Amino acid sequence: MQAKIAILGATGAVGREFLRILGERGVAPEGLRLLASARSAGNTCTYCGQELSVEQVGPDSFTGVDVALFSAGAEVSREWAPVAIDAGARVVDNSSAFRMNDDVPLVVPEINAAAIGDARLIANPNCSTIIMNMAVWPLHSRHPVQRIVVSTYQAASGAGRRAMLELEGQTRDVLGGKPAKPDVFPVRCAFNLFSHNTPIDAQGYNTEEIKMVQETRKIFAQPDMAITATCIRVPVLRAHSETINLTFREPITAQEVREILLQAPGLTLMDDRENNRFPTPIDATGRDDCLVGRIRQDISQPDGRGIDLFICGDQLRKGAALNAVQIAEALISG
Repeated sequence: MQAKIAILGATGAVGREFLRILGERGVAPEGLRLLASARSAGNTCTYCGQELSVEQVGPDSFTGVDVALFSAGAEVSREWAPVAIDAGARVVDNSSAFRMNDDVPLVVPEINAAAIGDARLIANPNCSTIIMNMAVWPLHSRHPVQRIVVSTYQAASGAGRRAMLELEGQTRDVLGGKPAKPDVFPVRCAFNLFSHNTPIDAQGYNTEEIKMVQETRKIFAQPDMAITATCIRVPVLRAHSETINLTFREPITAQEVREILLQAPGLTLMDDRENNRFPTPIDATGRDDCLVGRIRQDISQPDGRGIDLFICGDQLRKGAALNAVQIAEALISG
């Protein structure tokens, strides 16, 4: 990409992944500007063999920037996105700040890249939403889906670098016979699982579950699509997993589903029944593609309209940084 790119939140888990991916895509060090809060300013990040300084974000940080990649939280995005846009940059925001705004496209490039248009601000969807829909969309676009039931098994990486370090530290403590002390998470994460650590609404759904419902409806342009989600945090360092149950408008076979997913961009089929070999978070870690398998007919739907499948995706790559970089590439090339 021949462009000037700023990264706000450069020292966080997603920010570091931005750097890895941009390096893989050949962005020169002089084409980057690394930004963060005052607390992180002055640190350095290694990029393509060079040490780059991290600057404190300020009013002049986005001058001359073509695309700004944001991953510093919703509050920071609300403050600095207008500043970046006024300076002439186009912003790809990884937070939840603008996702449901009617005038802000919510984009997964493999699904709805055309929605970008001439927008100055583009929202990156929630990681669980992206990973699920990498498998659901290619099916829905060929054979309309009426209902989605999804359960997620979300890695510590979804809560950031400090959460990943907490899981590592707690694991060492528990194995060493010491008490595990929660800090980032509300309860112990090592050798445990628990409901996703976001607020619960009056209906009993947590925020992550509602995001998956609302964001999928917006991305698919299906405001009344029937979707229900259960989101669980598990003691996995990196890469989310999801079980997905689909009800189609018309009957469909598991073999038809395999054939469609085998051709879908951004997916790798891992569906070896004979050897009981299916996607795992470890397999997905560090990969751009999401891994999909466990494809089978739902025997509880005897009319042939039900399919079960399982997907794993690297939360820091396709679930966050890679998706945003793909959007940035579309902005620059367009």
